[in-house]
Amino acid sequence: MTPAPASRRFPSLCHWGAFTATVENGRLVGCTPFPRDPAPSPMLAALPAMVHSPLRITRPAVREGWREGKPRTGHDAFREISWDEALDLVAGELTRVHAAHGPTAVFGGSYGWSSAGRVHHARTLVRRFLALGGGFVDQIANYSFGAAQTLLPHILGTFQPVTGRATDWPSVISNAKLMIAFGGLALKNSQVGSGGVGAHDTETWLRRARAAGVGFVNVSPVNADAPEFLDAEWIPIRPNTDVVLMLGMAHVLLSEGRHDTTFLERYCAGFDRFADYLVGKTDGTAKTPEWAEEICGVPAQKIRELARRAADVPTYMTATWSLQRAHHGEQPYWALITLAAMLGGIGLPGQGFGFGHGSIHGPGLPRLSLPGPEIPPPPNPAKCAIPVARIADMLLDPGGTYEFNGERLTYPDIRLVYWAGGNPFHHHQDLNRLQRAFQKPETVIVHESWWTPTARHADIVLPATTTLERNDVGGTSRDPFVFAMHKAIAPVGEAKNDIDIFAALAERLGYAEAFTQGRDEMAWCRLVYQGIRDGAAKKGIDLPSFQQFWAEGVIELPAPERDYVLMEEFRADPVAHRLGTPSGKIEITSDVVQRFGYDDAPPHPAWLPPAEWLGATEAQRFPLHLLTNQPVRRLHSQTDPGPVSVAGKILGREAIRLAPDDAAARGLRDGDIVRVFNARGACLAGVVIDSGLAANVAVMPTGAWFDPSPSGDGLDVHGNPNVLTPDIGTSRLTQGSSAQSTLVEVEKFVGALPPIRAFDPPSLARDAAPV
Repeated sequence: MTPAPASRRFPSLCHWGAFTATVENGRLVGCTPFPRDPAPSPMLAALPAMVHSPLRITRPAVREGWREGKPRTGHDAFREISWDEALDLVAGELTRVHAAHGPTAVFGGSYGWSSAGRVHHARTLVRRFLALGGGFVDQIANYSFGAAQTLLPHILGTFQPVTGRATDWPSVISNAKLMIAFGGLALKNSQVGSGGVGAHDTETWLRRARAAGVGFVNVSPVNADAPEFLDAEWIPIRPNTDVVLMLGMAHVLLSEGRHDTTFLERYCAGFDRFADYLVGKTDGTAKTPEWAEEICGVPAQKIRELARRAADVPTYMTATWSLQRAHHGEQPYWALITLAAMLGGIGLPGQGFGFGHGSIHGPGLPRLSLPGPEIPPPPNPAKCAIPVARIADMLLDPGGTYEFNGERLTYPDIRLVYWAGGNPFHHHQDLNRLQRAFQKPETVIVHESWWTPTARHADIVLPATTTLERNDVGGTSRDPFVFAMHKAIAPVGEAKNDIDIFAALAERLGYAEAFTQGRDEMAWCRLVYQGIRDGAAKKGIDLPSFQQFWAEGVIELPAPERDYVLMEEFRADPVAHRLGTPSGKIEITSDVVQRFGYDDAPPHPAWLPPAEWLGATEAQRFPLHLLTNQPVRRLHSQTDPGPVSVAGKILGREAIRLAPDDAAARGLRDGDIVRVFNARGACLAGVVIDSGLAANVAVMPTGAWFDPSPSGDGLDVHGNPNVLTPDIGTSRLTQGSSAQSTLVEVEKFVGALPPIRAFDPPSLARDAAPV
């Protein structure tokens, strides 16, 4: 009898949870969740198949037709080459472009979800490599909360409240009586966290809050955005109109004298000018509940009841990140802060406002305030960066001007794109436009582990290891655990980790010592851990040595001695702890923003109709508002070819949820394949009828791998909704993503279903002849 293969176990971490990897005969065969995790993510089950997927890139490859200038189609053939030849090609292209066009002709693309490990964090590494090499065009802000990241410093002096540092759940549980969640509290989103998740305990805290008597209100077009056990009151609002509901509530507080005048006078600036707008002195329109009802669809009486209820009891209000990913997405965030200021609870235990609940793991979880395990990149000599959501604009309009946060700027002329970590053919909007934009650069270089849509749109592809094929340290400032990530298997094929790739390139380009700093992989792991240890020591906490940490695989930081309350110090003494705004106060009206003179970003919260919403003229052609949310079976586009994600598809296509009446009006039933379309493009999807949706609302998860039809008709056959979303900035102030302002129509697909090719590796020539 053949003996069973010996199993080996290794601690590791991914963005959706910590786990122990089980390896047999050099292959990952299982992932056992972290024992302290009360609600492990089912996405862990996808990892073995993904690590050993036929979609793994096993050798460096060059796109056929690159040298001839043939367009990138996403379905091109590639030819595999040796590492030496690939590295020489990349070094040569960087040298050529720098010499001919300067550092602002090189764009360093990346996105932070590449790895939970901080040593092999691709965005940090590509920025360090390109900065040390003379400079590059960087990205600022992000897709997740880019509008808020630029807006909040004008209101609060910092954007930190949007990154997850919110009033602790114990404070809310002990003091709040009402929690109003604009955008909901979807548990599926708390399954993931940048830098990893130790214990998925958001559900635990929500259940404790409900048991303590906290009442919940879910303001969202989607009933499922609040878990059933909360018994939340559902207010099905029209998408993109949350600011209107908030303005109606604010009008009630003002007209009935329920606003906290003492707080507004002592801690805020510019409320008088906002009040003039609220009552109609500035534009002739009072923002009454009746006015709000016509726009947002919430009955005026319900608006009054909600405002009065919030004023009568200690209330905590939240807004998801998704609200600001819309045209004029700054306004609901500004209005929420203003509404909380009118209620007067900011800085008090369990009251005020928070952001990101229902968007990611971490907001409100008690954690000692220590920096996360990060390695900051060096300064960029080029001193040039664009808002991340403006990538296609930059590539399509070199030399064109745009406005951003008070500045008039010029797009650089990009000749080379260097991308490591992330998938812009998932994150970006109007993917057909992005595909056209990707024809502009002379060369696109990508580090990738799988043949993703981004890798397929590259000219030179360098195979990168996964987290299971290298050593690392993982953790985040939103979670109390720090994890050792042990190398579990040998690199698949000829894959190399990003540090080694960049070090080899830096050697060819003459700055290897500056890049590596004389450290190997384990030395970088020690450095990252020592940073955490030093930060803890400053607070009198003695963490284990690196040797002990590495051997045990995890440390847990001690719980904080007291609850954290957002803006508590400012509340106690607004002079000693003045905010970083010009007035030192919460700026309900911002003189700085007013001086910018933007007609799409007024100096205080306001209702500005989005380019696309159910009240727009365009809704006559495309009468459904499409909301694109985080999928439950994957993280963004990660592991989409894996078994967990694939099991949720309908005939291989992504699902679209429709309300019963909307489906019936189109003659649709569960399981039908439909064409979802607007003027920008179309995609195929499988119907799921959902009685928990507001009327005229459709919902699709993002992240299905982009699979454009070879016919060039703008159809994505797999179900990526970002072929439909508009690639416009939230405003000239913040230039964030406007993905949630999308109108579509849906019709039953007729004819033979086109094949899905997203999960088929490209045609590969196996010879290693010189290019």
